[in-house]
Amino acid sequence: MKALKHAFDIVAAYFGVLSEPTRLQIMHATCEEEKTVSQIVAELGATQSNISRHLTLMHKGGLLMRRKEGVQVYYVTADPEMVESLRNVCIRLAIQMDERTPLRGELLSLLHKQKRKERVA
Repeated sequence: MKALKHAFDIVAAYFGVLSEPTRLQIMHATCEEEKTVSQIVAELGATQSNISRHLTLMHKGGLLMRRKEGVQVYYVTADPEMVESLRNVCIRLAIQMDERTPLRGELLSLLHKQKRKERVA
């Protein structure tokens, strides 16, 4: 196990980037299409400085890709498999909840229509 400590540290740091609710919201906002910083700010209802700080950290952590076009900076989720893993966590948590629990519906609503259709098919 001692030989794996460094590997576990790296994995923990990767998941640590996602341990903040705003960053999960950013993942949700950018998982299907790239968006500008302004679009993300408007969608999340947070300040630009707060969102920019999170975007920088997520980009450095390898969770987001970015590109610049003129003065606009666009972000999109870097790893579709990570998005799928996050969706699976939401599904798993929802399954564990009673159907009458409001949070269950909120978790399931995080699945975009496209993914819900794929699961039904």
